Amino acid sequence: MNIRFNILALFGFWLMLAPQLLKAQNPIITDVFTADPAPIVYDQKVYLYTSHDTASVSSTNYEMKDWLVFSSSDMVNWTNHGPKLSPKDFSWATGDAYAAEVEERDGKFYFYVSTFHKDDERSNGGAAIGVAVADSPLGPFKDAKGEALIYNEMTTDNPHGWDDIDPTVFVDDDGQAYMYWGNGSLKMVKLKDNMVEIDGPIHYYNPKNFIEGPWVYKRKDLYYLVYASQGEERERIEYATSSSPEGPWNYQEVLAESAPNSFTIHPGIVNYKGKDYFFYHNGVLPTGGSYRRSIAVDNMHYNEDGTIQKIEQTDEGVRPVE
Repeated sequence: MNIRFNILALFGFWLMLAPQLLKAQNPIITDVFTADPAPIVYDQKVYLYTSHDTASVSSTNYEMKDWLVFSSSDMVNWTNHGPKLSPKDFSWATGDAYAAEVEERDGKFYFYVSTFHKDDERSNGGAAIGVAVADSPLGPFKDAKGEALIYNEMTTDNPHGWDDIDPTVFVDDDGQAYMYWGNGSLKMVKLKDNMVEIDGPIHYYNPKNFIEGPWVYKRKDLYYLVYASQGEERERIEYATSSSPEGPWNYQEVLAESAPNSFTIHPGIVNYKGKDYFFYHNGVLPTGGSYRRSIAVDNMHYNEDGTIQKIEQTDEGVRPVE
């Protein structure tokens, strides 16, 4: 009886400790190929919006037909809610579904996407940014404007037609919303309160080694600009800080080295239940690569002066949180 009781007691004790002892595995999504992570926290859950790589093993280019949504309550177990938006949902759009991000405001969820514009009376084509809206983080999402928010002819600082990609939206404490995006240079514009119209001129920046994939957020009194940068052979992640969401941006250092088996890397950062997490993508799944990527997440830590400790990309992932 005592032996049986002790075994049961030990088993119960292990169950209590299990959430603290177990770790996830990286990548966190293994049933489909995903990229360009964009996490948000809402109603005690993390919602993760991703690109969806569908290229074949032999493909030499991206094939990305829609955007997927996942959710988790512990950062370890992720529910796949499937595709929630596609370029086909925008009458003006054509081509693939590149990096996107969702921002919640006043109970509505604004889905900012990058894709390509049709050659029509408004634009001669090229990369463009659109916005969809829903009353739930899981949609259904619909085009909020009926036209692109940003199209290629609106920005003239780069000669290539794919510079208007990778939107990230940040709402400051005073309620002012900003959108940042770009390939080859960083662009920024204020958004009106309705979140679907620009408010003023587009501003241009050239952070050190900037390539694409910006992510902007605020922690305490410091604003952070994290981005995919020019590495030695492949992209890596670097960051800058500022006392204002409008810059100037002061370069800090390399935050994460190049991802294994992937030319690109893309940051997504969130604080959830008191812990900071760094999302990114790599190409380590079986048959994976630069066009068949997979999302991973690792812990993120700050120094007392607000600088960020260099990210350690791991196979183990993060501990579950309750």
